[in-house]
Amino acid sequence: MLLRCPNCHSHDLGRVGTNQHYCWHCFIEMTTENDRICSVFQVEEDGSLTSLNDLFLDDSSQEYLA
Repeated sequence: MLLRCPNCHSHDLGRVGTNQHYCWHCFIEMTTENDRICSVFQVEEDGSLTSLNDLFLDDSSQEYLA
């Protein structure tokens, strides 16, 4: 599975934990389950996470898996 960032479409992702990935270009963290992106978060300056699910996730979230 090759994962792309739903924000900048970069393939330059790091693994944060099991089923958790981080985009080094736009500071987006995402979780995957069953080969689908299930949550997207922006990492804030203080380290907290802000949900971006309403912006990026819908029925077409599968398109970010190549």
